Amino acid sequence: MYLFITVIQALVAAALVGVILMQRSEGGGLGIGGSPTGMLSARGAADFLTRATKWLAVLFVALSILLAALAVAETDTGALETTLERTSAPAAPADPLAGTAPAAAPASAPAAAGSATAPAAGPATAPDPLATPAN
Repeated sequence: MYLFITVIQALVAAALVGVILMQRSEGGGLGIGGSPTGMLSARGAADFLTRATKWLAVLFVALSILLAALAVAETDTGALETTLERTSAPAAPADPLAGTAPAAAPASAPAAAGSATAPAAGPATAPDPLATPAN
């Protein structure tokens, strides 16, 4: 039904444009004034076009209101989902210079009390691609 009324709306709009373009641009719009002559005179044709414009405009507005009401009735607002609800944890920040995502730091075993151990090594670094090889 919505599609049918939309097609009727388009036909009314095209007819309204055609009737408006056929009128002379002399003013006195929408039936102001009258003519004692019949329908066959130029004034009678202008009165007909003015009345046709008025009724096509009324029909256009009525169909617009009807289509708006049908659009609201056909829209289901019960299934609206928001994107603000998040169920997953945010990702860990990546190091843009490393080229890969950071790995989790391995858990080191606690050193025994009184034992001398070497200090923990820092993170492994990639070789410098711009460095000259040693020969």
